[in-house]
Amino acid sequence: MARGLGIRHASRRAWALAGVDLVVEPGERVLLTGASGAGKSTLLAALAGILDPESAEQTGELTVDGIPPAAARGRLGMLAQDPDSQLVMTRAGDDVAFGLENAGLPAEEIWPRVDEALRAVGFGYGRDRPTQALSGGEKQRLVLAGALARRPGLLLLDEPTAQLDPDGAALVRSAVARATADRRTTVLVVDHDAGPWLPLVDRVVELGPDGLVEQPAGWRPPSRAAGLELPPAAGGPVLLTAEAAGFTYRGAPEPALRPVDATVRGGTALAVTGGNGRGKSTLALLLAGLRAPTTGQVVAAAELAAGVRGGGRAPVRWRAGELVTRIGTVFQHPEQQFLTGRLRDELALGPLRSGSGAAAARATAEELLERLGLTPFAEANPYTLSGGQQRRLSVATVLATSPRVLVLDEPTFGQDAATWREVVTLLAEQRARGCAVVAVTHDADLVGALADAELAL
Repeated sequence: MARGLGIRHASRRAWALAGVDLVVEPGERVLLTGASGAGKSTLLAALAGILDPESAEQTGELTVDGIPPAAARGRLGMLAQDPDSQLVMTRAGDDVAFGLENAGLPAEEIWPRVDEALRAVGFGYGRDRPTQALSGGEKQRLVLAGALARRPGLLLLDEPTAQLDPDGAALVRSAVARATADRRTTVLVVDHDAGPWLPLVDRVVELGPDGLVEQPAGWRPPSRAAGLELPPAAGGPVLLTAEAAGFTYRGAPEPALRPVDATVRGGTALAVTGGNGRGKSTLALLLAGLRAPTTGQVVAAAELAAGVRGGGRAPVRWRAGELVTRIGTVFQHPEQQFLTGRLRDELALGPLRSGSGAAAARATAEELLERLGLTPFAEANPYTLSGGQQRRLSVATVLATSPRVLVLDEPTFGQDAATWREVVTLLAEQRARGCAVVAVTHDADLVGALADAELAL
């Protein structure tokens, strides 16, 4: 129960949450919606009892079964937005078993529960699979398995399907429904892809600036692509080519990416799709010149390589300064590419390093902050943003240097309808001016709205 709940992070003037009233009955399944940055993840973290009181000011009342959340942690299960932050063991089975061992379950009960949970979420490997060898979506399934194995009284799910392919997302929703069918577990789920959850939840509440609002029966989420008008593809020459490019990690029994051919053209958008673990993110790193293929090659066209001093036409051999103005990359995990302590500085950094003057770099930063709804956070540390805001910032940092090729891993992750449209519009504008856009994505709406070609792995 929350009554008059307010939360303000130590580095912010504005409240992340204000005036939140929420009562969730035992056994209920509640879907929490709201704009990117509305405070949904903050609310789940508070309910999980993991907010540091020294870094967050809290007002009002918040309890779980009548006691403070921190005192109820043993009865909670949570899947956070970043699954890497919850992985603690090097092998998949051990990671799921970790919470059960801490709860004191006997060994003869632990491993049957581990296997049951791994099957429930469609984890395609055995207990011995190294966690470092998993894709982002596979890690998400593994963390969910760990939460379900504990059979918690309260299950908190923050974007549990965001990094999953459609089949995997459907499997996870079914697993949650089955695991909570006896109504012994209360579920609170945050997901921007709200539609598929509606048959599985009892009600929907929206978090906004004035607190929580109950959605009426029969509510449907608005279409993200409704009324979207994008500038057309410009078309242009081939800029990058992958020729039987594949990658195998040292010591791995099988390749992370089997040899694949890909053609990247200026003025067009290529969507890279496929199930989790097929090597989509690995292919993105190869195309971006950030990792060398172990088989085959990635070759830049002479036009893209013009002016490169060393490394010829293999982007992986270019200097960082040569790469940043030619190929820009958005990683699967946006926090891996932030370098400064302020959003405004983060967006100006790339232009400054690529030769722009201070005034021009500042103007670029301000324009992107405004376009992506980040101006109120211009002085904030990038690591204090929500997941959706971090994703928009990571896209903006790449656009700031105006590279000819954009390689984006899940660029629309964590976005509400309005911010989704702005991100897609910005990418379409880059395509219209002759840039090549490569988007690794599970987002069918993005593929339908932007892609001129699709490479399914």
